[in-house]
Amino acid sequence: MISIDGDRLLADLRKLSEFGRVENGVHRLSLTDEDVAARKWLVERMTEAGLEARIDGLGSVYGTTPGAKRTVLIGSHTDTVPKGGWLDGAMGVMYGLEVARAFIESRDTADTGVDVISFVDEEGHFHGTTGSLAFCGEFDLETVKAFTNTDGVSYAQALERVGFGGTPLALLDRGRHIAFMEAHIEQGPVLEQARKRIGIVTGIAGMRRTAVTFGGQADHAGTIPMAMRRDAAAAMINFLHDVRGRFEAMAADNTVWNFGYYRIEPGAPNQVAAKAEVTVEFRDLDKDLLDRMADAVEAAAADAAAATNGKVSLETERVVVIHPADMVPEIGRDIEAASRALDVEPLWMQSGAAHDAMHLARRMPTAMLFVPSKGGRSHDPAEDTSEADIVLGAQVLAGTVERLLARDAGSS
Repeated sequence: MISIDGDRLLADLRKLSEFGRVENGVHRLSLTDEDVAARKWLVERMTEAGLEARIDGLGSVYGTTPGAKRTVLIGSHTDTVPKGGWLDGAMGVMYGLEVARAFIESRDTADTGVDVISFVDEEGHFHGTTGSLAFCGEFDLETVKAFTNTDGVSYAQALERVGFGGTPLALLDRGRHIAFMEAHIEQGPVLEQARKRIGIVTGIAGMRRTAVTFGGQADHAGTIPMAMRRDAAAAMINFLHDVRGRFEAMAADNTVWNFGYYRIEPGAPNQVAAKAEVTVEFRDLDKDLLDRMADAVEAAAADAAAATNGKVSLETERVVVIHPADMVPEIGRDIEAASRALDVEPLWMQSGAAHDAMHLARRMPTAMLFVPSKGGRSHDPAEDTSEADIVLGAQVLAGTVERLLARDAGSS
């Protein structure tokens, strides 16, 4: 029986939140001093728990149960968005540490175990889900070294500065890893509104981002007649109105979209816009729907440019294409059974946010569980979850791991 120590788990979470603390939030970008200090501390805690722990050649922290031949891998990430919250990603890693530590304390066989990983650069300081992609063999070291952050610093330069270079990469081992489990705060309001304490993730929504750029000509806003203007901003506004209508007509119940980035040049009130850029992001579990939405973006942009009779040019680029990822229903039922064993009725739900688990799901049996986010808040210092729900989630995860290990032992 894996027995979780809730006080120990919460103490570790609180300690981790001190690395990069900014008032009530956490600012811990990948491979910054705060992030490196947190990773070194995590290696110490894993080692104290009885794991064999190391930081790999990209910065992911990997701890393994000594002597085990078959393990459940638990992980997430400890880097944050700028001035983010204290639980996003971090909770899942601390769950892994606590479950592994509790397993080792109660271990009655040398053959099975729990491995733990904290993937580097999930939040995209350099690229996004960098560590999990490399763990799955989708990135090699040289590819990652060429990534740069917003300050123009390359990953290679960052590795050299912090001294992580030259260490072998942690890699998925299908012969060793039975399954991958990631626990996370929901980052949304669904569980709280449904008054549920555990969410079982059915799948992670795919995401598309299309960049649209209209080109016009800067002129004096007071002297150029409206019919003569080459107004890039006006074309962009017409495009946004059109594409929103197209999305509303084709969307499913859980489809979401966002127009979160705009840039207009020169950007003065008394100048006609010479250039207007917007990025359209949309997410859903249906790959075919996402493809149709991407086509709709390009069609709406083409119509907006055509309506100017050649006065405004157009460029579009599909800058991000992430396919949906399904979780394994059988492991979901294990989460359900572990929840009900604690007199908790879970909610089956999708994840609209991207997670490291979406890459693991293409390589091995993978599942995720959620705990509620207060007010649905995340990526903000207001991010929080009750201590009781944090501990409950770890207990449910431990019960799920027990079921996975027992089933694997029974099938071998």
